[in-house]
Amino acid sequence: MTEQRTVIVTGASRGIGAACAEAFVLQGDRVFGLSRTPGDAASGVEHRSVDLSSPEDLLAAMDAIEQETGSIDVVVANAGITRDQLSVRMSDEDFAEVIDVNLTSTFRVVRRSLKRMIRQRSGRIVVVSSIGALMGLPGQANYAASKAGVIGMARAVAREVASRGITVNVVAPGLIETDMTTALGEDRLALLADQVPAGRLGTPEEVAAAVVFLASPTASYITGAILAIDGGLGMGL
Repeated sequence: MTEQRTVIVTGASRGIGAACAEAFVLQGDRVFGLSRTPGDAASGVEHRSVDLSSPEDLLAAMDAIEQETGSIDVVVANAGITRDQLSVRMSDEDFAEVIDVNLTSTFRVVRRSLKRMIRQRSGRIVVVSSIGALMGLPGQANYAASKAGVIGMARAVAREVASRGITVNVVAPGLIETDMTTALGEDRLALLADQVPAGRLGTPEEVAAAVVFLASPTASYITGAILAIDGGLGMGL
């Protein structure tokens, strides 16, 4: 029987985060979901109400999890927001908020988890970016910047901790059936979907399957990788 691991998933209340949390629960891990509300989190996910933009909130939640379980084995940094607007109209506030939640908060999650993982000399970190970080979609200068930033951050950290038995990898979902994608609007979504070689949108469960693999013992020699889950949309980028 595989030993139960302590898994933390941010933004686990819906979409990709909820699917990832459920996938880890199904394989017997103890899963903590960090988000403002439980949302659509699956049965078995232990919800912790956290404002991820608050360093104090986030650190308190992760400290409590470590004290309760004695370990932090897997972290999936998934939480993210959008504030779409053409660059010429985008406010400083909308740019800063997206960077703060998507990039800065992700760094804080990774940094805190490393403090435990380095002592353990083991750990798996998976950061959720976006194919938009590589393609650059109109109206998403803030989002693309934040998601490109997490790629650079993850790769720098991967080099720092690889010798400690810790892997840090990135998944870059494309058009996935989530509330965030729906918010793009039917016309824009249809236009983008036509560009997907696979001819369809992906599902949160397909992203979760890739995340679970990267967090598995069999992926121990994969670190600093970017795995696109996009039906070929960003092929070659």
